[in-house]
Amino acid sequence: MQEVNIKKNISIITHVLGWAIFGSLLFLLIPLSTRLDFPEEFWTKQIMMFAILVAAFYFNYFYLIPNTLFKNRVGVFLALNLIGGLAYIGIIIIFDNLVNMQQLMHEVFRPDTAYVKRPRNLTFDFYNVLIFYMAVGVSTSVATVQKWQQDEQLRFELEKAKTNSELSYLKAQINPHFFFNTLNNIYALTNLDVEQAKTALLKLSRMMRYVLYETEKNQTLLSKELDFIKDFIELMKMRLSTKVQLDIQLPERIEDANIAPMLFLPFIENCFKHGISSQQESKIYIRLSKEGNQLSFAAKNDIFKAKENTPEGQSSGIGLNNTKRRLELLYPNQYQLEINDNTNSNTFSVDLKLTLT
Repeated sequence: MQEVNIKKNISIITHVLGWAIFGSLLFLLIPLSTRLDFPEEFWTKQIMMFAILVAAFYFNYFYLIPNTLFKNRVGVFLALNLIGGLAYIGIIIIFDNLVNMQQLMHEVFRPDTAYVKRPRNLTFDFYNVLIFYMAVGVSTSVATVQKWQQDEQLRFELEKAKTNSELSYLKAQINPHFFFNTLNNIYALTNLDVEQAKTALLKLSRMMRYVLYETEKNQTLLSKELDFIKDFIELMKMRLSTKVQLDIQLPERIEDANIAPMLFLPFIENCFKHGISSQQESKIYIRLSKEGNQLSFAAKNDIFKAKENTPEGQSSGIGLNNTKRRLELLYPNQYQLEINDNTNSNTFSVDLKLTLT
C-alpha cells in the first residue's frame, strides 16, 4: 500500500513539474525576456491558453482516449481532436477581437507609430494549433504507454498465476505417486521382515514430513533435498536382494543453495522401479555433485519391464514427464537434460546439469 502511495505521489509531482516547465517555456520565458511592459489582457490570454491546454490534455487522457481510441473508435478520436483544435483557435480569435489585442500589442512594440488595423497574422494561429496538438499528442503517448505497461503487467500476472497453478498440479501428481509406490514397498516388506517394515515406516514418516512441508514452498535447501534422497535410497535398500549392485555417489555435506523440492525423486524412483529384478543381476548408479552454482545429477539403471497389473507398470512415466515440465517452468534456459533409453544395451540413463541462481 505504501509503495502504491509513493508511486502515486511521484506521478503527481511529475505532472506538476512537467506543466510548470512547459508553461514557463511557452508562456513566460519569451515575454519576460523582451523586458517590455505587456498589458493585463496579454497575461490573461496567456493564462487562458495555458488552462485550455491543461484541460485538453487531461480530457484527452482520462476520457477521450479510454472511450474512443482504446475502443477502436479511431475516427471519432481524430474528429473530436480536430474539432478541439479548431475550437481552441476560435476562442483565441474571439478573445483577441473582444479586447482589441492587435492594437494593444502594437502599442507595446511600436508605441511611437500610429496604429493601422491589418489582416490577422495566421502564422501565430498555426503555431498555437501546433502547440494544442502537441499537448494532445503527449497525452495520447503517455496514456498509450501506460496502457501497454498495464497490459504487460496483467499478462505477466496471468502467466505467473498459470505457472503457479500448473506447478501445484504437477507437484500434486508427483507426491501421491511417490507415496503409493513407497507404501507398496513397505507392504512387500511386511511379508519378509516385520522389524524392517517398522523401520521403513519411521523413515517414511520423516520423509513425508519433508513432502508435506517443503513441497508447499517453491524452493527448499539443497541439503534438505540431499537428506531426503538419502532416506529414500536407504528405504529402497530394504527390499533389494543381493542380485542388485548399488553405486551411490552422494556427498556427505554439500554447499547449500535453493532448489525446487523433490526435483530428483522421479529419476531416482525410476531406477528402483524399473532397474531391479528378482531373477537377474542388475546395477543402479546414482551420482549428485555441486561445483559453484553448477549442480550435476546422473542416474543409470538396467531395464526390466514391470507387469502391467502392478503399480509400477500402471504408472509408466508420470513422474518423469512431470519433472521435465517442472524444469521447463522453474529453470528455463538454466538446465541441460539428457535421457537415453538404450534398447540395444537395455539400459536407461539420465544426465541433468542445472545452473542454480
